[in-house]
Amino acid sequence: MPWRSNKNRCRGTKVHYRKMRYYITILLITGLCFSAYPACVSAQDLLSERIQLGTSDRVLILAPHPDDEVLGCTGIINEAVLRSLPIKIVFLTNGDNNEWSFLVYRKHPVLVPFAVRNMGIIRQREALRAAIVLNVPANDLIFLGYPDFGTMDIWKKHWGAQGPLVSMLTRARAVPYENSFHPRAPYKGEEILGDIKKILKDFKPTKIFLSHPGDHNPDHCSFYLFTRVALWDLENEVQPEIYPYLIHFKDWPLPRGYHPQYPLKGPEFFQNQVTWKQSPLTPSLAALKNTALKMHASQYRSTPKYLASFIRTNEQFGDFSTFTLSPEHPSVLLFSNYRQDTAQDGTLIQGKSYFPGITEEHLELKDGSLVISLGFSRPLAKGAGTYLYFCGWRKDVPFADMPKLHIRLGFTKYSIYDQTRKISIKNVRITKHAKKITITLPLASLGNPEKILTSATSYVSEVPLDWPSWYTIEISPR
Repeated sequence: MPWRSNKNRCRGTKVHYRKMRYYITILLITGLCFSAYPACVSAQDLLSERIQLGTSDRVLILAPHPDDEVLGCTGIINEAVLRSLPIKIVFLTNGDNNEWSFLVYRKHPVLVPFAVRNMGIIRQREALRAAIVLNVPANDLIFLGYPDFGTMDIWKKHWGAQGPLVSMLTRARAVPYENSFHPRAPYKGEEILGDIKKILKDFKPTKIFLSHPGDHNPDHCSFYLFTRVALWDLENEVQPEIYPYLIHFKDWPLPRGYHPQYPLKGPEFFQNQVTWKQSPLTPSLAALKNTALKMHASQYRSTPKYLASFIRTNEQFGDFSTFTLSPEHPSVLLFSNYRQDTAQDGTLIQGKSYFPGITEEHLELKDGSLVISLGFSRPLAKGAGTYLYFCGWRKDVPFADMPKLHIRLGFTKYSIYDQTRKISIKNVRITKHAKKITITLPLASLGNPEKILTSATSYVSEVPLDWPSWYTIEISPR
């Protein structure tokens, strides 16, 4: 998906003393959070959108890396602990691929695979220390041990007959940590999916707090996707509410640094796509969060200002809508983020990107095919193109056996892959205009799915120009 610079900073203004007294009075009366930043929202807004935990809730926190549980879910974890609710925290990876943080932490490069795996063990121990601060017993933490910065590649390319992924720095092909949930599990999609399903079946959560499908970090997106499929597979056994939390999104959140007096508000980019719900943080809880974050010492030393940016008056959760295509409602607009980069005469507007970004994606169900229309900020040029991903699901076919299509649209040609295998599909039609591409893709090529997980991004010379979000599409019975 395209992204735009999120200019959240406002210019400070001089305020007359009498006006200042007036604002202070308003603050005291209404409880509004007054700040120089437009991210401020009222305490009443936070209260009205608050997530409530009930006495019968079973809380599952899904963290892609050690420290994400604290960054996104400290308030929820604390409330669950205070209410003595059952809680589990599951880590998808041990965070063993963050070379920059290891360099700062160790004060020398960490490149030897054995040493990198040792950093994964250190990050696991940091999560255990943070859990002590949050009063979560160690046996309520589960470490899956899949490859940091590799799980999205597993999602796209490593299912079924495809071999396991080789981790970038650890060089492992299987979970190398003996105290993991499933030691020596191959780095393959069905293994991750199977582990998540087992945890869901055993714990039976009523509320799941997990990473967001619009997060810029690929492990964060993938954890959401694997969990979505697991819940579909288990829809007759587990029906929890899910609450995604966002961590990585360009220059968000602003201002950087420790500002516990400011509220957290979602990026402007998601303004019309996500309705956020809140978990308020009191000053004492913000201080607890700060202490827990410092337990993740290997990360805190390298990016303290960034991590501290999540210590605010609230934490927030929200998801994209699930879109439905049916004969009665055959078309949907997934997103629209208008970017005018060129004037009417075709010249580049000063300050705008020279490269085309995706500004709109529209889907239509037509004659047994999915018609995808992409709008761009400026005409496609040589070297530019688009990646599209489509992963279909249906209840009567194992997800590992379903097609996982990757379409690469170049300036003059296209290619289609199912995982890593290049394929040919009949009746695919592609039309191009200056700022628009339309692809007609037979649903049969996706395995006639009941649901689809999809994303799109533009690129130039193999360098992505957009940060893709993943959307969920339901296909109603035809």
